[in-house]
Amino acid sequence: MCGIVGAIADRDVVPVLVEGLKRLEYRGYDSSGIAVVDPDSVRRVRRTGRVAEMEHAAVHEDFHGVLGIGHTRWATHGGVTEANAHPHISHGELALVHNGIIENHEEQRARLTSLGYVFESQTDTEVIAHLIHHHMSSGQDLLVALQAAVKELTGAYALAVVSRREPDRLVGARMGCPLLVGLGEGENFLASDVSAIISATRRVIFLEEGDTAEIRREGVRVFDGRDQQVQREVHVSDVSLASLELGPYRHFMQKEVHEQPRAIADTVEAVIDAGGFEPTLFGANAEEVLRKVKGVQILACGTSYYAGLTARYWIEAIAGLPCNVEIASEYRYRDAYADPDYLVVTISQSGETLDTMEALKYARSLGHAHTLSICNVPESAIPRASELVCYTRAGAEIGVASTKAFTTQLAALFQLTVVLGKLHGRVTPEQEAGYLEQLRMLPGSVQHALNLEPQIQAWAERFAAKQNALFLGRGLHYPIALEGALKLKEISYIHAEAYPAGELKHGPLALVDAAMPVVVIAPNDRLLEKVKSNMQEVRARGGELFVFADQDSNFTASEGVHVIRTPRHSGVLSPVIHTIPVQLLAYHTALARGTDVDKPRNLAKSVTVE
Repeated sequence: MCGIVGAIADRDVVPVLVEGLKRLEYRGYDSSGIAVVDPDSVRRVRRTGRVAEMEHAAVHEDFHGVLGIGHTRWATHGGVTEANAHPHISHGELALVHNGIIENHEEQRARLTSLGYVFESQTDTEVIAHLIHHHMSSGQDLLVALQAAVKELTGAYALAVVSRREPDRLVGARMGCPLLVGLGEGENFLASDVSAIISATRRVIFLEEGDTAEIRREGVRVFDGRDQQVQREVHVSDVSLASLELGPYRHFMQKEVHEQPRAIADTVEAVIDAGGFEPTLFGANAEEVLRKVKGVQILACGTSYYAGLTARYWIEAIAGLPCNVEIASEYRYRDAYADPDYLVVTISQSGETLDTMEALKYARSLGHAHTLSICNVPESAIPRASELVCYTRAGAEIGVASTKAFTTQLAALFQLTVVLGKLHGRVTPEQEAGYLEQLRMLPGSVQHALNLEPQIQAWAERFAAKQNALFLGRGLHYPIALEGALKLKEISYIHAEAYPAGELKHGPLALVDAAMPVVVIAPNDRLLEKVKSNMQEVRARGGELFVFADQDSNFTASEGVHVIRTPRHSGVLSPVIHTIPVQLLAYHTALARGTDVDKPRNLAKSVTVE
């Protein structure tokens, strides 16, 4: 969702702010703006729509400055208007940008209105700007005023603030939303994502919950929630500029779909190099923890939730442990039963997904002692809050629709499954060797599936005119049907639903007619004959079938039945292979319909609000 970038330097920071906002576009937004401090005022430019429109306005208005902040907004409080766009200014002298949601904003708005403050927007963010200004009016400096103001806020926030009164520093605060400090030479930065400042520096400090920070040209100070100065570790980011560029591809989604063989290979590299599935993949004390757990509770949202659903089949069948999978935003608000002997596994691409983070906190409050996170972003909030960690090594994922993050999550969850199976005596050395060989072959099998793109593109031309679609799968492949339906609706805006194929006759069959394409995930496994029976139900009602089958499945294309064969059946890792064609189908259908593939309407990459 929303993105923040701030800079203080001896050079003009406007190009830094604009470039940073462009690199944050992938997070999802509907307006953008920058503010710079000059000797006499705080200047601001805001626009709805793309960053390029705001950039054009900044050039036209001759924006320059050595201290400034920028923001991309995804509307929560108030509509998509220029008045609601960030930065927000108080009394012409203080500018602020904010990610997150302030839950007590109405109470604070009423209080500030009674003190004479006039509100120009419908946002919760403007409340924070006026609140900080109110504290400065009582004689506090900018940093102290910020520290006082955040103590009066309830909710989640990442803040960057500048003031005309203090043109030599930038201040920030973090609670529940990511914020980091970038360290340069004679210049320093503040950002919600390292990609925003990667062209200026790779040295970063990840702020922790409750931290505030003061950023000057000559140095940085960080304070904890008690306003005591603390030292936070400096990290060197391994995000590459190449991963943030399109290269020869038309869209980031297409690029990231094609990066999956490499991403999966990187994710499983440690297992392959070790010649086996070792508990140390997840941390130094992982063997002690994983050996004594009696079950697994998975918490995730969106695509990550579907990865968890796939893992449930693996964990119960291979490791012999009970496994529950829940949507994090539901789990955190119900009176859940907690077994302290269960391992809580959270899955998040960004490591900052608010619902998942809060669900993890809730699980721990219920008595869950053992936690493991599967994440793509080192040092993000969820891994830091977890006992054990597995990084998926997918590299930067820019497209809003998750692709390589999903398949690498599956690879990581499979590794966890086999480790649990070994420690609980369910996986023999011979079976482990077999699973290792399947992992070794997986990147090549994914590449073979990518080679089906021309055939899938031809299907997409037929899908482009449709308004609805059904996806069917059974067993391990039902979550892949769910993922295929999600991808299609996310980026092509075609309404799509997924069902276990056996449920077709219990209701969804009423929707089937010649206008309703039905996509079937039909691998050559023990449920194949059952899936064929479900397909006959569709054909008997005049439905058109689009079947993703394995190379060794006995399927014949005919009128109303279209078949594309993926590589030979890949056993328990077959869901990873069958993910590729449904991703490509969604991508090329969206392309044919002319939608914004990388930035679908109303959606954001990193969801840091409820």
